[in-house]
Amino acid sequence: MSADPATVAAARHVLAHLGVTVADLESDADVLISVPTIAEYLPRVNAAAGPGARRTYGTYWERMAAAWGDRPLDRVAASDVEAMKQQMIVTARSRRNSRNGRHAGEHVIAAARAFYSRAVADGLIDASASPAHRVAKPRRLPSTRRALTSYELEEINAVARTSGNDVVLDALLLRLHTESACRRGGALALRLVDLDATNGLVRLTEKNGTVRWQPVSLDLAAHLHEHARVRGAVLPTDRLLRYRNGRPISSRRYDHLWKRIGERLPWVAAQGISTHWLRHTTLTWVERHFGYGVARAYAGHTDSPGSSTTTYIKADLHAVADALSAMTGQPHPLATARETSHRPATGTLP
Repeated sequence: MSADPATVAAARHVLAHLGVTVADLESDADVLISVPTIAEYLPRVNAAAGPGARRTYGTYWERMAAAWGDRPLDRVAASDVEAMKQQMIVTARSRRNSRNGRHAGEHVIAAARAFYSRAVADGLIDASASPAHRVAKPRRLPSTRRALTSYELEEINAVARTSGNDVVLDALLLRLHTESACRRGGALALRLVDLDATNGLVRLTEKNGTVRWQPVSLDLAAHLHEHARVRGAVLPTDRLLRYRNGRPISSRRYDHLWKRIGERLPWVAAQGISTHWLRHTTLTWVERHFGYGVARAYAGHTDSPGSSTTTYIKADLHAVADALSAMTGQPHPLATARETSHRPATGTLP
């Protein structure tokens, strides 16, 4: 429908009175609606992302820039995102814990959504214009992880203590993860200042920057302190876990450890058992013997969202110490329970 001539004439009269031309308005509109390309916007997304997001999504963001780098943000279609998801599923590298590329497909969608959520927050596009949010994210399959049996845990520890080029380090790693149920990142981030050997505590910095003090046995705390001292940790900020040459360990130590264990124990390789299974094993034991609330606290999940009931079943550090003491059969300075004989040493948990 064409505009009313009288209305157009009135609008032109107002513009003339303001000293503005139609060409001026068109030029300003072009500036207002212009959006950066994928390649131009990527550095801003990287700068705003935390280290965890960059580590998880960085590869996929680079692939987006390689595929659609010269396109403005609003010129990528949902079908483009879907096509990249399918491509990543087909070409995903086979790993011990892979699910036929399903994880890669999930990560593509999650990375694209994070990218476009930043663009929406910056006011570059409307939320309804995000192509990533119009593509269904593959439903996550149930985890295949389970609690290890006492015999399986003993076998794993026996192999770690009798093979490899640093059995002391490997045995210490397995014990730390079994007692504290910490994640791999939490162990790697441990510094000398994060160890309280007197009170049997380690300060864990884990997912989303969460920080908590976690009880460990006094025996393990003493071994950790001696390990750090012998291998050159001096300053409070020096990393706790170190190779024999004094360098801090990296995630590759875990990769080598489980590869070696899998070569000697075929069932470990077949089931894709990893460090996280130790966390699962410990938390399952704690839940069975001390209840859901203590297990949540032991896992560091006390602030995670859940049903309203979780407000009333929070456990404190002393309850976690009680569970640790019962699990290891060793007294702990923060434990309040007198009975500590639920289970013997950590190597035979379940």
